[in-house]
Amino acid sequence: MQITLLSYTNISVCSHAIRTCWQSFEKGDGGGDIDKELIDRVGNKFKHASTLEHLNYTFYIQGISRACLQELARHRHASLSVKSTRYTLKELRKEEEFKNINKNSQKYLVLTGNEAVDMASVKALENLRKILNEGISLDIAKYCLPESYKTELTWSINARSLQNFLSLRSSKSALWEIRNLAKVIFEALPSEHKFIFEGCITRD
Repeated sequence: MQITLLSYTNISVCSHAIRTCWQSFEKGDGGGDIDKELIDRVGNKFKHASTLEHLNYTFYIQGISRACLQELARHRHASLSVKSTRYTLKELRKEEEFKNINKNSQKYLVLTGNEAVDMASVKALENLRKILNEGISLDIAKYCLPESYKTELTWSINARSLQNFLSLRSSKSALWEIRNLAKVIFEALPSEHKFIFEGCITRD
């Protein structure tokens, strides 16, 4: 998978929102150490997490499976714009046969490392390729897609919701793929924002 941070809110917006409550703007330092301490104290330690909702992040997520996408979509306080299967499935028509777990199939599938499961995904991909070449419409053919089929999306989320996501999805009980996704998303965050999320990540 590949994660690109497209945009994020300046951290001073969050400290400004907190200081709005007490009208203490003169005590701020424009998003510096004083403001970061305030954000950590109010947003994290005192759990006034609604103030963290003023911070927003937008990521471009590439190369996750449809199975992982389903889990990601359960986090409702986020916006997802997903690669359209209806318009892009035709890319498979140009491919040669998928017979083995090779570079050709890995272009389209997230593999698990379990040979039986991965071979079943390759067979499903080959069946789909054949159906597409029979001229069946993309709207109908997409029902044959294996859950391992790769997709991509633009994902926007606020800091409070991202804390929840990272807490749940970095857990050892989370699906292995979304756990990897959570860790890569954390690493993609701006360094000056990571203190907000450090306590949410489960380390190996």
